[in-house]
Amino acid sequence: MIGNRIRELRKAHKMTVRELAAAAGVSTGLVSQVERGLTDPSLETLRRLSAALGLPLFDLFRQDEAEEVALVRRERRIQVRSPQGGIEYTRVSAGSARLEVLEGTLEPGGASSDARYSHPSEECVLVVSGSLVVEAGDGRYELGPGDSCTFDSRVPHRYVNEGDEAARFLVSVTPPSR
Repeated sequence: MIGNRIRELRKAHKMTVRELAAAAGVSTGLVSQVERGLTDPSLETLRRLSAALGLPLFDLFRQDEAEEVALVRRERRIQVRSPQGGIEYTRVSAGSARLEVLEGTLEPGGASSDARYSHPSEECVLVVSGSLVVEAGDGRYELGPGDSCTFDSRVPHRYVNEGDEAARFLVSVTPPSR
């Protein structure tokens, strides 16, 4: 599924496998294996591929939606996991809109990425349960249930769970991150 979508998008952008790999900073072999469904890409690889294609990350999973009002059932949400960081995102919002809403779960000791990451958006995170540290710019912000934090996503940032239970949170991003 994801491999076919990446191939469609690459071809629509008139890119070769080699050109997409170079733009994403990954090997041609990896792009080829992902497109053929031989390997599941990491969250970081998906971020790189979506950026190279100039698209929001979750557009890689998008199915065309013609509805004026789009309904997303819990069991039909698109899900992305990162095995290294213990983070999982599901897209709550539908399609490719001006606002992306994600539900995240971050395991104890996990981080949303190895290094702080930036993208041209505005972001708001709301902790539902557990605790979450938002590292943004030079700041470090500890959030508990009901706490929120809004910031310019062009500032390098990441989420860290220093607690002893999984953190559940909602993230709203506008426009959707690339």
